[in-house]
Amino acid sequence: MPQAPAGSGPRRRAVLAAALAPFAASACGAQEEPAGPAPGGPGQPKDAVVMIIRHAEKPYAGALGEDPEGNEDPGFLAGRGWRRAEELPRLFRPARAAALPRPAVVFAAGGPAGAPQRCRQTVTALAQALKTPVRAEFAVGAEPALARAALAATTPVLICWEHTGIPRLVRALGAHEVLGVPTSWPDRHDLVWTFTRHQGQWSFRELAQHLLPGDA
Repeated sequence: MPQAPAGSGPRRRAVLAAALAPFAASACGAQEEPAGPAPGGPGQPKDAVVMIIRHAEKPYAGALGEDPEGNEDPGFLAGRGWRRAEELPRLFRPARAAALPRPAVVFAAGGPAGAPQRCRQTVTALAQALKTPVRAEFAVGAEPALARAALAATTPVLICWEHTGIPRLVRALGAHEVLGVPTSWPDRHDLVWTFTRHQGQWSFRELAQHLLPGDA
């Protein structure tokens, strides 16, 4: 009977199987290794755009504001403030979307007369133009709760707030250490602060409204 060639047969197959076993195990291990979290996954905050404005002009010391019928009332906006509120929808027209996106949700300070009432007055015409209600369930001082609601809402979000509470709101958003963010709101009513969170990182822009004569 003829002899089988040297190195063939069951013994050779056993040697080859033993030699290839580590490579097979390595390949299986690479396939079974769990993948890390994808960008924007459950472990990463969602993208967001939050725009913040101060309420429109209030009466100067010793002066009175005006209610919608033109009657003097200290709890309302000044005449110039009402004009700004009426012009505010123009700031978010589709043609200007490259500068400021149209808000999907509008927040304003809730509470009694004074600054909270003027915040709601400032955005009423805008909310009507956008066909969305003004969310006013948070009072000045409740900035952490407001920030949570704003970040959970449909983006972009617009918030009209009392100026002394805006730095607390920025801190509650987690954007207070972004380069260029002022530590306080300047003595102006014609600004928009825009905070954009992309892939977990905040950026900041300050834009002038340019709605009324005399706006800087």
